[in-house]
Amino acid sequence: MDNFLSSAGRVLIVGGLAAGALAGTLALDGCGSPAPASSAGQASPLVRPAALTAASGPTRITVTGTGTVNGTPNQLTLDMGVQVNAGSVGSALSSANDAIGRVTAALNSSGVAASDIQTSGLSISPNYPSGSQVPSGYAVGESLTATLTNLSNAGTQIDAAVHAGGNATTINGISLNLTDDSSLLAAARAQAVADAQAKATQYAKALGEPLGPVVSITDQSPTQPVTQYPMSSAAASRGVQISPGSQQLSVSITAVFSA
Repeated sequence: MDNFLSSAGRVLIVGGLAAGALAGTLALDGCGSPAPASSAGQASPLVRPAALTAASGPTRITVTGTGTVNGTPNQLTLDMGVQVNAGSVGSALSSANDAIGRVTAALNSSGVAASDIQTSGLSISPNYPSGSQVPSGYAVGESLTATLTNLSNAGTQIDAAVHAGGNATTINGISLNLTDDSSLLAAARAQAVADAQAKATQYAKALGEPLGPVVSITDQSPTQPVTQYPMSSAAASRGVQISPGSQQLSVSITAVFSA
Protein backbone atom coordinates (compact mmCIF):
# COMPACT_ATOMS: atom_id res chain seq x y z
CA MET A 1 0.00 0.00 0.00
CA ASP A 2 2.87 2.37 0.78
CA ASN A 3 4.50 1.46 -2.52
CA PHE A 4 1.26 2.24 -4.39
CA LEU A 5 0.98 5.67 -2.78
CA SER A 6 4.62 6.32 -3.46
CA SER A 7 4.13 5.53 -7.15
CA ALA A 8 1.04 7.72 -7.36
CA GLY A 9 2.92 10.52 -5.72
CA ARG A 10 5.64 10.26 -8.27
CA VAL A 11 3.08 10.43 -11.10
CA LEU A 12 1.58 13.57 -9.65
CA ILE A 13 4.98 15.15 -9.23
CA VAL A 14 5.99 14.35 -12.85
CA GLY A 15 2.65 15.65 -14.13
CA GLY A 16 3.11 18.87 -12.18
CA LEU A 17 6.57 19.35 -13.61
CA ALA A 18 5.28 18.78 -17.16
CA ALA A 19 2.50 21.30 -16.66
CA GLY A 20 5.01 23.82 -15.32
CA ALA A 21 7.26 23.27 -18.32
CA LEU A 22 4.35 23.82 -20.69
CA ALA A 23 3.38 27.00 -18.89
CA GLY A 24 6.97 28.21 -19.14
CA THR A 25 6.99 27.51 -22.85
CA LEU A 26 3.81 29.48 -23.39
CA ALA A 27 5.18 32.35 -21.32
CA LEU A 28 8.37 32.46 -23.39
CA ASP A 29 6.38 32.37 -26.64
CA GLY A 30 4.27 35.28 -25.44
CA CYS A 31 7.49 37.26 -24.87
CA GLY A 32 8.57 36.67 -28.48
CA SER A 33 11.11 33.90 -27.77
CA PRO A 34 10.97 30.82 -30.06
CA ALA A 35 9.63 27.60 -28.57
CA PRO A 36 12.33 24.96 -28.03
CA ALA A 37 12.26 21.69 -29.94
CA SER A 38 11.11 18.55 -28.13
CA SER A 39 13.55 15.93 -26.98
CA ALA A 40 12.56 13.75 -29.95
CA GLY A 41 13.88 16.47 -32.35
CA GLN A 42 10.39 17.36 -33.69
CA ALA A 43 9.20 20.96 -34.09
CA SER A 44 7.07 22.43 -31.37
CA PRO A 45 3.30 22.43 -32.05
CA LEU A 46 3.50 26.25 -31.99
CA VAL A 47 5.61 26.32 -35.23
CA ARG A 48 3.48 26.94 -38.34
CA PRO A 49 3.47 23.90 -40.69
CA ALA A 50 3.02 26.01 -43.90
CA ALA A 51 6.75 26.67 -44.18
CA LEU A 52 7.43 22.95 -43.99
CA THR A 53 4.91 22.27 -46.73
CA ALA A 54 6.37 24.93 -49.02
CA ALA A 55 9.91 23.78 -48.33
CA SER A 56 9.06 20.17 -49.10
CA GLY A 57 7.19 20.99 -52.35
CA PRO A 58 8.69 20.28 -55.80
CA THR A 59 11.01 22.88 -57.30
CA ARG A 60 9.79 24.41 -60.56
CA ILE A 61 11.69 26.49 -63.12
CA THR A 62 9.51 28.56 -65.48
CA VAL A 63 11.11 30.17 -68.54
CA THR A 64 10.06 31.74 -71.85
CA GLY A 65 11.56 30.51 -75.10
CA THR A 66 11.51 32.36 -78.43
CA GLY A 67 12.13 31.17 -81.97
CA THR A 68 12.46 33.44 -85.02
CA VAL A 69 12.65 32.48 -88.70
CA ASN A 70 12.58 34.34 -92.02
CA GLY A 71 10.70 33.44 -95.19
CA THR A 72 10.25 34.95 -98.65
CA PRO A 73 6.72 36.09 -99.57
CA ASN A 74 5.22 34.27 -102.54
CA GLN A 75 1.99 36.22 -103.08
CA LEU A 76 1.06 39.83 -103.80
CA THR A 77 -2.32 41.41 -103.15
CA LEU A 78 -3.03 44.41 -105.40
CA ASP A 79 -5.63 47.03 -104.44
CA MET A 80 -6.38 49.19 -107.48
CA GLY A 81 -9.23 50.83 -109.38
CA VAL A 82 -10.34 53.68 -111.61
CA GLN A 83 -11.64 57.19 -110.96
CA VAL A 84 -13.72 58.98 -113.64
CA ASN A 85 -15.30 62.46 -113.76
CA ALA A 86 -18.15 63.37 -116.11
CA GLY A 87 -20.99 65.84 -116.44
CA SER A 88 -23.66 63.31 -115.47
CA VAL A 89 -23.87 60.29 -113.23
CA GLY A 90 -24.70 58.01 -116.13
CA SER A 91 -21.77 59.16 -118.23
CA ALA A 92 -19.32 58.90 -115.32
CA LEU A 93 -20.54 55.44 -114.36
CA SER A 94 -20.39 54.18 -117.94
CA SER A 95 -16.82 55.45 -118.37
CA ALA A 96 -15.78 53.89 -115.05
CA ASN A 97 -17.33 50.56 -116.02
CA ASP A 98 -15.44 50.57 -119.30
CA ALA A 99 -12.14 51.40 -117.58
CA ILE A 100 -12.46 48.75 -114.86
CA GLY A 101 -13.45 46.24 -117.55
CA ARG A 102 -10.22 46.95 -119.44
CA VAL A 103 -8.22 46.58 -116.21
CA THR A 104 -9.86 43.24 -115.42
CA ALA A 105 -9.32 41.96 -118.97
CA ALA A 106 -5.64 42.94 -118.84
CA LEU A 107 -5.17 41.08 -115.56
CA ASN A 108 -6.91 38.00 -116.98
CA SER A 109 -4.84 37.99 -120.16
CA SER A 110 -1.60 38.35 -118.18
CA GLY A 111 -2.29 35.21 -116.16
CA VAL A 112 -4.42 36.30 -113.18
CA ALA A 113 -7.32 33.88 -112.68
CA ALA A 114 -10.85 35.27 -112.59
CA SER A 115 -11.32 33.74 -109.13
CA ASP A 116 -8.39 35.89 -107.89
CA ILE A 117 -10.06 39.18 -108.91
CA GLN A 118 -12.75 40.61 -106.65
CA THR A 119 -14.70 43.87 -106.75
CA SER A 120 -13.92 45.79 -103.56
CA GLY A 121 -15.58 49.19 -103.91
CA LEU A 122 -17.89 51.58 -105.77
CA SER A 123 -18.41 55.26 -105.07
CA ILE A 124 -20.42 58.05 -106.71
CA SER A 125 -20.15 61.65 -105.54
CA PRO A 126 -21.09 65.07 -106.97
CA ASN A 127 -18.48 67.71 -107.70
CA TYR A 128 -19.44 71.19 -106.43
CA PRO A 129 -17.76 74.35 -107.73
CA SER A 130 -16.47 76.73 -105.09
CA GLY A 131 -19.37 78.56 -103.41
CA SER A 132 -22.06 76.72 -105.36
CA GLN A 133 -24.64 74.20 -104.23
CA VAL A 134 -25.26 72.96 -107.77
CA PRO A 135 -22.98 70.09 -108.86
CA SER A 136 -20.92 70.67 -111.97
CA GLY A 137 -20.36 66.97 -112.52
CA TYR A 138 -19.97 63.62 -110.87
CA ALA A 139 -17.07 61.41 -109.85
CA VAL A 140 -17.34 57.63 -109.98
CA GLY A 141 -14.77 55.32 -108.51
CA GLU A 142 -14.59 51.54 -108.89
CA SER A 143 -11.97 49.37 -107.23
CA LEU A 144 -10.90 45.74 -107.18
CA THR A 145 -8.54 43.46 -105.30
CA ALA A 146 -6.36 41.10 -107.30
CA THR A 147 -4.28 38.27 -105.88
CA LEU A 148 -1.09 37.71 -107.87
CA THR A 149 0.29 34.27 -107.08
CA ASN A 150 3.44 34.42 -109.23
CA LEU A 151 5.78 37.19 -108.08
CA SER A 152 8.05 36.71 -111.07
CA ASN A 153 5.16 37.91 -113.28
CA ALA A 154 3.58 40.36 -110.82
CA GLY A 155 5.42 43.41 -112.16
CA THR A 156 4.30 42.72 -115.72
CA GLN A 157 0.71 42.08 -114.59
CA ILE A 158 0.52 45.37 -112.67
CA ASP A 159 2.02 47.25 -115.61
CA ALA A 160 -0.56 45.77 -117.99
CA ALA A 161 -3.43 46.68 -115.66
CA VAL A 162 -2.23 50.27 -115.26
CA HIS A 163 -1.88 50.81 -118.99
CA ALA A 164 -5.32 49.30 -119.60
CA GLY A 165 -6.93 51.73 -117.16
CA GLY A 166 -5.05 54.70 -118.60
CA ASN A 167 -5.27 58.04 -116.81
CA ALA A 168 -8.28 56.85 -114.83
CA THR A 169 -6.15 54.27 -112.97
CA THR A 170 -5.66 54.48 -109.21
CA ILE A 171 -3.56 52.19 -107.04
CA ASN A 172 -4.31 52.21 -103.34
CA GLY A 173 -1.57 49.83 -102.26
CA ILE A 174 -0.11 46.33 -102.31
CA SER A 175 0.74 43.73 -99.68
CA LEU A 176 3.12 40.78 -99.76
CA ASN A 177 2.14 37.54 -98.06
CA LEU A 178 3.37 34.09 -97.13
CA THR A 179 0.66 31.66 -98.14
CA ASP A 180 2.16 28.56 -96.48
CA ASP A 181 4.01 29.22 -93.24
CA SER A 182 3.54 25.78 -91.65
CA SER A 183 7.16 24.67 -92.15
CA LEU A 184 8.45 28.06 -90.98
CA LEU A 185 6.33 27.90 -87.81
CA ALA A 186 7.54 24.35 -87.13
CA ALA A 187 11.15 25.56 -87.30
CA ALA A 188 10.35 28.55 -85.06
CA ARG A 189 8.67 26.30 -82.47
CA ALA A 190 11.71 23.99 -82.41
CA GLN A 191 13.94 27.01 -81.81
CA ALA A 192 11.64 28.22 -79.04
CA VAL A 193 11.80 24.86 -77.23
CA ALA A 194 15.60 24.76 -77.53
CA ASP A 195 15.82 28.32 -76.23
CA ALA A 196 13.62 27.52 -73.23
CA GLN A 197 15.61 24.40 -72.39
CA ALA A 198 18.91 26.29 -72.58
CA LYS A 199 17.62 28.96 -70.20
CA ALA A 200 16.22 26.39 -67.76
CA THR A 201 19.53 24.51 -67.76
CA GLN A 202 21.36 27.69 -66.82
CA TYR A 203 19.02 28.35 -63.90
CA ALA A 204 19.26 24.76 -62.68
CA LYS A 205 23.05 24.92 -62.82
CA ALA A 206 23.02 28.15 -60.82
CA LEU A 207 20.88 26.41 -58.20
CA GLY A 208 23.20 23.42 -58.12
CA GLU A 209 20.40 21.09 -59.18
CA PRO A 210 20.01 18.81 -62.21
CA LEU A 211 17.33 19.89 -64.66
CA GLY A 212 14.30 17.64 -64.52
CA PRO A 213 11.74 16.82 -67.21
CA VAL A 214 9.28 19.26 -68.73
CA VAL A 215 6.12 19.67 -66.68
CA SER A 216 4.17 21.81 -69.18
CA ILE A 217 4.57 23.93 -72.31
CA THR A 218 2.22 26.75 -73.28
CA ASP A 219 2.35 27.81 -76.93
CA GLN A 220 1.62 31.49 -77.33
CA SER A 221 0.10 32.87 -80.53
CA PRO A 222 2.68 33.54 -83.28
CA THR A 223 3.37 37.18 -83.93
CA GLN A 224 2.23 38.75 -87.16
CA PRO A 225 4.78 38.51 -89.99
CA VAL A 226 7.10 41.50 -90.22
CA THR A 227 8.27 42.45 -93.71
CA GLN A 228 11.94 43.29 -93.95
CA TYR A 229 13.58 45.27 -96.74
CA PRO A 230 15.59 45.19 -98.88
CA MET A 231 16.33 41.83 -100.49
CA SER A 232 17.31 40.72 -103.98
CA SER A 233 14.36 41.25 -106.27
CA ALA A 234 12.70 38.31 -107.98
CA ALA A 235 10.66 40.60 -110.25
CA ALA A 236 10.34 40.27 -114.00
CA SER A 237 12.72 42.19 -116.23
CA ARG A 238 9.81 44.26 -117.61
CA GLY A 239 7.05 46.20 -115.90
CA VAL A 240 6.80 47.36 -112.32
CA GLN A 241 9.71 46.17 -110.18
CA ILE A 242 8.60 43.98 -107.25
CA SER A 243 11.05 43.21 -104.44
CA PRO A 244 9.57 40.51 -102.19
CA GLY A 245 12.01 41.11 -99.36
CA SER A 246 11.54 38.73 -96.42
CA GLN A 247 9.04 38.26 -93.66
CA GLN A 248 9.95 37.38 -90.06
CA LEU A 249 7.87 34.97 -88.00
CA SER A 250 8.31 34.63 -84.23
CA VAL A 251 6.95 32.03 -81.80
CA SER A 252 7.08 32.26 -78.01
CA ILE A 253 6.41 29.50 -75.49
CA THR A 254 6.30 29.28 -71.70
CA ALA A 255 7.90 26.08 -70.40
CA VAL A 256 7.88 24.70 -66.85
CA PHE A 257 10.64 22.27 -65.81
CA SER A 258 11.06 20.29 -62.62
CA ALA A 259 14.38 20.45 -60.79
